[in-house]
Amino acid sequence: MAAQNSPSEISPCNDTSTTTSPASPRSESRPPVSLQQPSNKKGSSKSSKMFRRFRSVFRSFPIITPVCKIPINLHGHDSHIHGGTRMTGTLFGYRKARVNLAIQENSKCLPILILELAINTGKLLQDMGLGLVRIALECEKRPSEKIKILEEPIWTLYCNGKKSGYGVKRDPTDEDLMVMQTLHPISMGAGVIPAEATENPDGELTYMRAHFERVVNSRDSETYYMMNPDGNSGPELSIFFVRVG
Repeated sequence: MAAQNSPSEISPCNDTSTTTSPASPRSESRPPVSLQQPSNKKGSSKSSKMFRRFRSVFRSFPIITPVCKIPINLHGHDSHIHGGTRMTGTLFGYRKARVNLAIQENSKCLPILILELAINTGKLLQDMGLGLVRIALECEKRPSEKIKILEEPIWTLYCNGKKSGYGVKRDPTDEDLMVMQTLHPISMGAGVIPAEATENPDGELTYMRAHFERVVNSRDSETYYMMNPDGNSGPELSIFFVRVG
């Protein structure tokens, strides 16, 4: 994807950034985190506590493949999503490890969501290169708990209609914040962050960042469509969050 230059001074979160190729990160001068708070940021919710309690349990669950409950239409969408709100979405991870999804108001804001998906990073990016990918995340409604849909801690994960394990919401780690800070000049692009910058033995970290159109269908359903910068075709990736039951 082509990159555009962003202003050197960090602007408020409702500004639209432009893109540029990131400077090569250096481990000896890791950038300080200067990301802005998102406009709707609130105090930590009890969902993060639930995540810490249940993460190890859900990671041990076997992967089975029932039919996805969400109807998946594999035909393309229009490149413009009516009623959508533009967000910044980043897929990142080590090639042989699980991929992470970060959603931000824009590239200069702290993430409003970090989701670890039970999909290999290299495999997901490879599949996206071959064609349209649909990710559906389901959880059960709990009428007694009035929390926003993106604050749900655990999701059943489907990729192109097949169950692929689980998605788990987590608080940003120091490494997550390092990645977001390193990529903050970029609104669209793909590449790697060298191992020297991440200081991780797993090697270089792969990322892909793009604009997403967020469509709120109801309090129990949101969709994120990754938009192509040329505007000539539909999204390469669509992510559905749905509470069922």
